[in-house]
Amino acid sequence: MIEDIRRDYTVPLQAEEAFGTFVGDFSRWWPREDTWGGDALEWIGIEPRVGGRCFECGPHGFQCDWGRVVAWEPPHRLVFTWQIGFGREPVPESTRASEIEVRFEPADPGSSRLLFEHRAIDRHGAQAADYRAALDSDEGWDLILGRYLDLAGRS
Repeated sequence: MIEDIRRDYTVPLQAEEAFGTFVGDFSRWWPREDTWGGDALEWIGIEPRVGGRCFECGPHGFQCDWGRVVAWEPPHRLVFTWQIGFGREPVPESTRASEIEVRFEPADPGSSRLLFEHRAIDRHGAQAADYRAALDSDEGWDLILGRYLDLAGRS
């Protein structure tokens, strides 16, 4: 079994605002270089409900799903499937998708803890260990979540 990826950060926002920034401003903080659309990306986001799509939009009506919301509990918890393969290809079968859980818990006054977990990475098959290593690197989740923390006002 492949070990889960976990991160724990302090966000200088209360949970309600931290959650709202994570989901509502997703297109503002998610790195364009980590999308299929790249420079042509028009929007990327998460539909705010169980069963909602995680998707991106590009020119000429291009849309690509990259996950589904499986738990929607604002302002404290969001879980969605990660339907992107090691080669950055879409993975339409949810049984081959890993899962992301994001939780916001109260911390000091005016701040919250962001608890991040990427789990079930072994579902990505033969390249799961390599995929985990890439996502666990400085250019993986640390870079991606760092963009969120910068938007949220990390000092």
